[in-house]
Amino acid sequence: MSGEFRFRTAVKVRYNEVDMQGHVNFANYYFYFDIGLTEYLSAIGYDYSRMLADGQDMLYVESHCSHKSPARWPERLWIHTRVAEMRKRGLRFEFEARAEQDDRLVATGHIVAVTAHREGLTPCPIPDGLREAVLAYEGEKDFSKG
Repeated sequence: MSGEFRFRTAVKVRYNEVDMQGHVNFANYYFYFDIGLTEYLSAIGYDYSRMLADGQDMLYVESHCSHKSPARWPERLWIHTRVAEMRKRGLRFEFEARAEQDDRLVATGHIVAVTAHREGLTPCPIPDGLREAVLAYEGEKDFSKG
């Protein structure tokens, strides 16, 4: 599945992220996905500081993670990231976490984010700059079906 992802960023599992069973605690994958999303936005040329400067913000309204195999300290993981859906006010980011050493699938997941006015956090259309950056990076595809 990672062949469908154009972007990836590395994270190193830190000792404090593993539990008594010796593998990454489930909650940390959401931090890894957030790193992937933030780095993705930077890579496509519409980072979070630009969004804020444009008077916009992004609110996470849904998240999901499916665990496939354990990751352990001090492994490095590749966090593959893409935009799978882009609607009027929201985006669905999808993720794969893969072990750098053997490419095994560690976790998959998604985050749905809604764009909002920075003042008052009321929903608003996706900023043109963000929409254009996603289209330029991902190419023309049907974002309405994921």
